[in-house]
Amino acid sequence: MKNLLKTTALAVLLGAGGLAVATTSASAEIVCNAVGDCWHVRDHYTYPDNVGVVVHPDDWRWDQAPSDGGAAIHYRWHEHEGRGYWRDGVWIDF
Repeated sequence: MKNLLKTTALAVLLGAGGLAVATTSASAEIVCNAVGDCWHVRDHYTYPDNVGVVVHPDDWRWDQAPSDGGAAIHYRWHEHEGRGYWRDGVWIDF
């Protein structure tokens, strides 16, 4: 009986630990600037108001029509590690 309780307690602890790891994983997002440069980020950043970026969920696709009915933007991937944004083809750290 004690072995069954120990096994059950261990299974519960392992399950809870796996759930904790799954719920604390970093969120992935796609960020785009006004001219269509887009990149992936692993963490959610708060960008300065004056940089003019839009943060999308990771499942966003650029073939989606603009919600405001405006002209479609031609997007380009420009990946970069770290915290920052693209402006005029240059990566700006912040």
